[in-house]
Amino acid sequence: MRSIWNGAISFGLVSIPIKLVNATESHSISFRQIHVEDGGRIRYRKVCEMEDREVRGDEIGKAYEGADGAMIPITDDDLASLPLPTAKTIEIVAFVPSDRIDPLQMDTAYYLSANGVPAAKPYTLLREALKRSQKVAIAKFALRGRERLGMLRVVDDVIAMHGLLWPDEIRGTEGVAPDAGVTVRDQELDLADALMATLGEVDLADLHDDYREAVEELVAAKASGEEAPHAPAPSGGGKVLDLMAALEKSVREAKESRGETVAEAEAGGEEGEGEGEVKSLRERRTASRAAPRTSSRATPKAEPGKKSTSTAKKTTAKKAATKKAADAKKSTGTAKKTTSRAASKTASKTASTSKASTASTAKKTAAKKTAAARKRSA
Repeated sequence: MRSIWNGAISFGLVSIPIKLVNATESHSISFRQIHVEDGGRIRYRKVCEMEDREVRGDEIGKAYEGADGAMIPITDDDLASLPLPTAKTIEIVAFVPSDRIDPLQMDTAYYLSANGVPAAKPYTLLREALKRSQKVAIAKFALRGRERLGMLRVVDDVIAMHGLLWPDEIRGTEGVAPDAGVTVRDQELDLADALMATLGEVDLADLHDDYREAVEELVAAKASGEEAPHAPAPSGGGKVLDLMAALEKSVREAKESRGETVAEAEAGGEEGEGEGEVKSLRERRTASRAAPRTSSRATPKAEPGKKSTSTAKKTTAKKAATKKAADAKKSTGTAKKTTSRAASKTASKTASTSKASTASTAKKTAAKKTAAARKRSA
């Protein structure tokens, strides 16, 4: 690969000669401007305003435009002689954990190649030190007329450098978030989680530029005189009127796209679209509550007081139902005891009455026999 800059890495008192090469390349399709009527190329010519003539590239220099419009010429020698240690050196200023770097600061990526045999040993030393420390190096360097910030890290066995934007080049987020207060329901979050789980992960190497391929097909069709391909009619569009319905449909389509049938997606009863996945997620959440959480995913705040009020109502209703069941059980037990006692008393009374009747009958029979005997003796 062709180098775009030669210099050295300054690592304390260690100097590592390196070559800088681009780590990325663009595959986007370029278009030319033409005159619509006859198809002629539209070209831009560099013309001197004072002489009103086109000038060659070797006649063009650079200048700084002052506040009054005056041009202050600046030569390459002027820039090369600037009193900056980073003019031809990537100066490492610190080593920090990689998570300290905000992805918003990431810019163009480069590979750093050891320039010559003597550079191999110090280059390898820095590379292995970065690997073992699991940190990245923060550096300053000058490139294309300005000083820049960079981050050095290891990719395979190569030291890569990402250009970083200066912190004051990152805009704030004020005025970007929605102004209106929006409350997201737990059911909506559950379906969103189900959709995320259904979509799963992806190997970035499997992704490709569909737009570029479509443009290439369009160019090939026009070049061969064939009919250009047309975009299919959109399947949806417009505003989402029912968020829950849209989430449920998304879960269903995601499952179908990975080969699951509708029957598999709806297995487990008459649950609606996505509800089976939501149920599974809830069960996993309940099981994970017993173990310490290792995830730091932020959960959107619910509407103040809404969740606690709902929980209190559910708890009160549960207590009332439990008390009612206990009272009913107690009443049933009391009724059984009363019935048993009444039956016992009735049986006792019946037995007593039966005994008294038997005794009275026997007494009467004895009296009759005595009277009959007296009568016979008289």
